[in-house]
Amino acid sequence: MDVTTPANEPWLIVGLGNPGPEYAANRHNVGFMVADLLAERIGGRFKRAGKAQAQVVEGRIGPPGPLNRRVILAKPMSYMNLSGGPVNALKDFYKVPVANIVAVHDELDIDYGVLRLKLGGGDNGHNGLKSMTKAFGAEYHRVRFGIGRPPGRMQVADFVLKDFSSAERKELDYFVDRAADAVECLVIEGLERAQSTYNS
Repeated sequence: MDVTTPANEPWLIVGLGNPGPEYAANRHNVGFMVADLLAERIGGRFKRAGKAQAQVVEGRIGPPGPLNRRVILAKPMSYMNLSGGPVNALKDFYKVPVANIVAVHDELDIDYGVLRLKLGGGDNGHNGLKSMTKAFGAEYHRVRFGIGRPPGRMQVADFVLKDFSSAERKELDYFVDRAADAVECLVIEGLERAQSTYNS
């Protein structure tokens, strides 16, 4: 187990995205897709989280015994560039150490479907990460889901707010499933094991 992640503390797993049906299938919302699958796996349904501008599911993942982890899955309902406020409120409410926060997000500088897991670092221009880092610092985990760069002269903002292409959608379920596996491995077995297994 990594020394940075207290074993007995809860984990806050944040899928980043934008609320509303018009954004649901966008590349920028892949974090929501992974969070939805994780919620399905633990048999929970997202519901409004008190005063925090977010939807949450509470549950446990991992085998019975010392590797079983208490998790809070969250989807901020504030729009991407304001994610830090709701996540910070949940962090304080559930008493989650920053090192036990995992942000699942789209990543332009990685090929489609490729995963990279890391602790800390910059935001690489990602507004959700920028907002979180401003709220409570950068030392949280990231599961970066590659979406690739926009084609031709398409603007980044247009690209991330478009739905996955029909070709990409053929593999999307597989990649989202793999990202959910990576989150579970990170929380249960630590960053090093998750990186060696899923950093492709």
